[in-house]
Amino acid sequence: MSDWLVTQSPPVRRRPRALSPLREHLRDTFWFAPTAAMVAVFVVWLAAQALDTAIVDALRDDGDYETLDELLRFAQDAKAVVSAVGSAMMTFIGVVFSISLVAVQMASGQFTPRVVRLFVRSRITKATFAVFLATFVLTLLVLTAFDTVDDPRDVTTLPLVQSILTLGMVALSLLLFVLYVNSTLRLMRISHVIARIATESFRAISSMPPPASGAEIPELGSATAWVPHEGRAGVLRDVHIARLVRVARRHGVVLRLIPRIGDFVVPGTPLLAVHGGAAPPPGALRYTTSVGVERTYHQDLGFGLRQLCDIALRALSPAINDPTTAVQALDRTVQFLAALTRQPLDVALHRDRGGSVRLVQPVPGWTELVDLGFTEVRGCALGSPQVSRRMLAGLDDLLLLAPPDRREPLLRHRELLQQAVDESAPNATDRAFALHPDRQGIG
Repeated sequence: MSDWLVTQSPPVRRRPRALSPLREHLRDTFWFAPTAAMVAVFVVWLAAQALDTAIVDALRDDGDYETLDELLRFAQDAKAVVSAVGSAMMTFIGVVFSISLVAVQMASGQFTPRVVRLFVRSRITKATFAVFLATFVLTLLVLTAFDTVDDPRDVTTLPLVQSILTLGMVALSLLLFVLYVNSTLRLMRISHVIARIATESFRAISSMPPPASGAEIPELGSATAWVPHEGRAGVLRDVHIARLVRVARRHGVVLRLIPRIGDFVVPGTPLLAVHGGAAPPPGALRYTTSVGVERTYHQDLGFGLRQLCDIALRALSPAINDPTTAVQALDRTVQFLAALTRQPLDVALHRDRGGSVRLVQPVPGWTELVDLGFTEVRGCALGSPQVSRRMLAGLDDLLLLAPPDRREPLLRHRELLQQAVDESAPNATDRAFALHPDRQGIG
């Protein structure tokens, strides 16, 4: 193995937190938040009921039956309010559920099915649904606590604190409903969806390791052992970088990840190549990878571009025919690629505390990312001068930012776009118009 592997480097950047399978499962489901809220409200109701009982017992011990009589009349009025709240909550829950289904259906049909995860993982949607259900459960519990006697001397408990708690939950429900409607309307606007995708994509860039001190990728030599993938088939969503680095350091080897984040892995296929020694025992590598049914932004550098490209392709389809949306997607594509013009790509090197490379992780290269961002959209841009003009302006901007060794794919896409427009445009005037760079497409 090359001596380059043990060269010292500047202090490494803090590694990204590993993806928690349990946390991801809970965020991708709707059952956890409502269930937790209902359990929590039941515990709170027990405490409020005990407090109400203590208040009544204190008044009875003091012989203050006049106050108890007033509280009894108050409880009768509160019962009517709580009953009305219980009926209204079921209607509110139906409205929230209906709005969510419509929003998900519209997002899937007009944008891309991959953005549905933004709706499914929305915290405000889950919080609203959970609080509404908790309020409904609380009203049922409070109704059971009302005493049917009319004589204050026979009263054992009055749901005073419980009624106040119910009104507080109603106020919280109304506030969350307003926030929920506002959040849902924002997620149904394509500009906000695209901006959200760009924000998540930039987090993937920020989690990449810093540039290596050397100019070349280390020579690892031939693999001395292989570690197959064990477990279910699915998309490789995450690798526990810190744990893999520790395992490699403990066994004196270098691990090289075979598939990229976002690849579909099958049990039995090679997952890790070991260089410089024997493979670590299977127990040491347990829980170092996370496999799921769909890609995530976590460590996946190309997932954001994939979604932006899908949105642009869907917008340019004959069924939708919305080139302005395609231009908005291209805006973020250019922004994302501009941030990567001088970022080291192809391979991410992860070091231990001593500065030695212990994990080699493949990442998409510059050419692959440029092709991902422009190839399919360029093929659908013919007949839409707004898109071709915006793409040319974006390519020109990237050519100004990219170093000389990264201009080739940009020039290639620019030339291919010009050739396609020349072949498809009916006359010279249309060709000149479609090939005029414009950052807004057509103003």
